[in-house]
Amino acid sequence: MSTAFRKSSAKTGTLLRANPILNRLGKVQERAETNTATYAGIASKTTYFLAVTLVGMVLQMIVNAALASEPVWQQFTVYESFTVSLNLKETLILGAVAAVGFICELVGVFVPRTIPVTGTVYSAGQGYLISFLVFKVLAGNEYIGLEALLLTVAVVAAMCWLYSSGIVKVDQKFRSVLLALVLGSVGFSLISFIGSLIPATREYVQMMLQNSWLTMIIDVIGLVIAALFLISDFNMVDTCVREGYPKKYEWVAAFGLVFTVLWIYLKILDLLMELNGKKDK
Repeated sequence: MSTAFRKSSAKTGTLLRANPILNRLGKVQERAETNTATYAGIASKTTYFLAVTLVGMVLQMIVNAALASEPVWQQFTVYESFTVSLNLKETLILGAVAAVGFICELVGVFVPRTIPVTGTVYSAGQGYLISFLVFKVLAGNEYIGLEALLLTVAVVAAMCWLYSSGIVKVDQKFRSVLLALVLGSVGFSLISFIGSLIPATREYVQMMLQNSWLTMIIDVIGLVIAALFLISDFNMVDTCVREGYPKKYEWVAAFGLVFTVLWIYLKILDLLMELNGKKDK
């Protein structure tokens, strides 16, 4: 059966998009009379990407076990508490996984029709990197990874409730607050970078960035931004279903959600590592 399309007169432009993937989804002009996107379809594809993430984690554990006998090539310490020993092969594999994941993310952003493939590879790569952090960097403290998972589930559930109940609405005020937080975060990073290049201020910037409490505050702000982005994602998914986007865009919506959820997890994991590193000092 052929699908009829129509132009939408609804204004879907926003002051600030949730993430680069859903940014493209917000520019879609196609609308379908039949075979439209559904919540169930988006949920199933989101589950698929999360399952692929778990596969990536398993692959990392297999590689880690296979290369366990390799000689140590490099050793470094994270947050002054977690010491990591790497051999050359696993370092190269880790670098390749990060590079391929970044390329797949970019391709998915600019060529959304590739997301069933690029999103799969990206999700597997993120799973590999998460597994590396939890089972390699945090060896002996893997419970931190589980804590981060439980907190991520709690954050996602809370944001879903806040959006679905109407307590938080994605309106102009919401976007203005989110934009202010993002610009403030970017501005702080830019000022810190410029200050580190100037001899007269370099020492002060380094002292400031070495303050563990300040870095934790920055991490918390980053987590708040990611959580607000998730609410914006829910709004975009809602728009996708309500306005009758063609079913193929379920992949884009699902990948956008997974992108933000994994971002939240990594933010929480980073914050917990910082907290545990400070506690063990």
